[in-house]
Amino acid sequence: MSQSAGGQIDTVMTETRLFPPSDEFASRARIGSMEAYQQLYDEAKSDPAAFWSKLAQEELHWFKPFETALEWNEPFAQW
Repeated sequence: MSQSAGGQIDTVMTETRLFPPSDEFASRARIGSMEAYQQLYDEAKSDPAAFWSKLAQEELHWFKPFETALEWNEPFAQW
């Protein structure tokens, strides 16, 4: 078990193993490697609104294009 400095339990399980897909599966996958996944993850983490806006524009058909991907008026978020 992992414990914080105050003796409180943070987690009861830590899993670090990776289970890579077969080469055949990876060659057909939309995200074919951990490097490609990490690049997408980093992009999404650094600017979530821009990431999801770009993805929505590229992957979805819109009858009318949207102008704003995210309206953030705390405590409310509207995508």
